[in-house]
Amino acid sequence: VIKLEGAEVGIDSSLGKSFVFNCVPPPGNRSLCLCATSNQEMKRWLEAMEKAAHPIHQNHVWEDVTLHNSSLPPLAIKNPECLGLLHQLDRSTDLWVQHYCILKDGCLYFYDSIRSTRASGGLYLQGYRVSEQTHSFKQSVIELKPPSEEFKTFYLCAENKTENQRWITALQMSIKKWIPLHQAIQDFMNRPLEETRM
Repeated sequence: VIKLEGAEVGIDSSLGKSFVFNCVPPPGNRSLCLCATSNQEMKRWLEAMEKAAHPIHQNHVWEDVTLHNSSLPPLAIKNPECLGLLHQLDRSTDLWVQHYCILKDGCLYFYDSIRSTRASGGLYLQGYRVSEQTHSFKQSVIELKPPSEEFKTFYLCAENKTENQRWITALQMSIKKWIPLHQAIQDFMNRPLEETRM
């Protein structure tokens, strides 16, 4: 594995062979001489590697807000959508770990206790699906299923079934507020004509 950030990528005509290009990573890594099967394939590789070598870092407002919120004590976060104790399943030890949690704008903040000065962690919930599960657990739990398999599934449990339902409703509402723009446009376009008139 070679980290491409900061690498120099370009066509190499020194070998006299078609579709050859180089990738010269930052010092400490070995240079690569690569060959594609066509000019189009070489251009696609060069473009993709160039993006990886020189990524555009763009902060979003909600990232700034989330970073700010995670530096606050739990009760300092204004207008939380839900708050209280949740137990999170630690899959490595099969133990339930208690956290004081705050749900705000599609992000679940984890605190060691209500007296913590800052969050110990957080989970961006955009794209996650929330459901109640009972299989292989003694009681019903909240399952947070990610949008793709590259992310972890989380299992949470409140103090009782009523609290679980309160959290499930709040989590679903919070996630729903953050639907992707293309989905919001599609939903709007699929509405009956009389609902779309202003």
